[in-house]
Amino acid sequence: MARFLITLGIVSLMAGLLWPYLSRIGLGRLPGDVVIERESMTFYFPLMTCLLLSAVLSLVYWVLNR
Repeated sequence: MARFLITLGIVSLMAGLLWPYLSRIGLGRLPGDVVIERESMTFYFPLMTCLLLSAVLSLVYWVLNR
């Protein structure tokens, strides 16, 4: 369990560091991402981006475990 949490933390850190580069290729502004802009705030929830990343990571995990 500890190894999983450490790996998850490292992956989250790498994703955070790579986010500016990933946003240049359109990841994070896909159709289906929720953006609500008001006068004093902006709410952004990347729903479609999360689903796409989940599918890709699941496929990679499945291939590695075969």
